[in-house]
Amino acid sequence: MTRIRIQAAGFDFVAETHPDAPQTVAAFLQLLPYRQKLIHVRWSGEGCWVPLGEFRLTNEGAPVGFENHTSHPSRGDVLFYPGGYSETEIILAYGACSFASRMGTLAGNHFLTIVEGREHLPELGRRVLWEGAQDVVFSLA
Repeated sequence: MTRIRIQAAGFDFVAETHPDAPQTVAAFLQLLPYRQKLIHVRWSGEGCWVPLGEFRLTNEGAPVGFENHTSHPSRGDVLFYPGGYSETEIILAYGACSFASRMGTLAGNHFLTIVEGREHLPELGRRVLWEGAQDVVFSLA
């Protein structure tokens, strides 16, 4: 498993890639280092997301579709939603989360799991909720 460093809102986390999402992982690794804004979710509970609009993640020229998708990430799980019913996005669960949009329940590929710094996830969520969008950087650890 590849280790990914996630820096957000003054916190450092280390995540490991998920073996059951090989297409998502391979495509995401091509983007590193990846810089975006992390904002609080609208519909899903205790999570932060990176809205990606019409962006399509591709691996070897083909769009990444659903792999090991779930609607119920655990604290520290990072999902990639490839788009279709709602905009493409990345969601990071910092607590109780049920992945949804105004269209209803969504499912995303569980491609990263935070393994270091998990104790800071609730504070990350509070900071994003109360202080607004925060810079996030994904890079190789």
